[in-house]
Amino acid sequence: MLKVSNLNVSIGPIPIIRDASLAVNEGEMCGLIGRNGAGKTTLLRALMGAIPATGKVDLGHIDLLALPAHRRAGHGVGYMPEDRRLVPEFTVEENIRLPTWSTRVDGVDQRLEWIFTIMPEVARFTQRRALELSGGQQKMVALARALMAGTRILLLDEPLAGMGSEDSARMVELLQKLKQAHAMMLVEHDMDAVFALADRLTVMVDGRVLESGAPDAIRASAAVQEAYFGTEGAA
Repeated sequence: MLKVSNLNVSIGPIPIIRDASLAVNEGEMCGLIGRNGAGKTTLLRALMGAIPATGKVDLGHIDLLALPAHRRAGHGVGYMPEDRRLVPEFTVEENIRLPTWSTRVDGVDQRLEWIFTIMPEVARFTQRRALELSGGQQKMVALARALMAGTRILLLDEPLAGMGSEDSARMVELLQKLKQAHAMMLVEHDMDAVFALADRLTVMVDGRVLESGAPDAIRASAAVQEAYFGTEGAA
């Protein structure tokens, strides 16, 4: 499905991502974890073309890095940034439709209807402007927008960040349902959630991939515990 090979990203002279290689299989949720500054958000932004990168990123038979950023969503890639990036003056529905305005996506109205079916809380305020929403509501709209484009894979950056316990539980419930039909790459600091949701975990340290494996294997890994969780044990 998605295969990242020897990805490198630098900001000025400073290397941020160093020869990172990882994969997300069809119908799989891959959790991308690591301490702050490990390069997780930078990696997602590079996949979406927000920052320059070298290496190879294959989505099926498509080389994403060979495409301009505005064309990547059109190949079924949905992106939910940590800071939501909604257009404040746009309505909720306009924000959700936004990825389709620059791509040739078929069945937009049907896709939107499906999103409102699985996220009825969003359907209730479609004509409100984004700036009128709470932080938790904005997170839900950001997920809905990612779903509008993400027919093949979702790249989710900290979907639970800043949410209260009730909203977080609802987000986890939605992700559990969505993973049945979508490949996902999930960046998340809530270790209880990411270990419960992910089929496989990739651990990043200082811009490099340290280890990938099943959640139980990652939790038991001495190298991961030393580099990320601390030598006293995994969270």
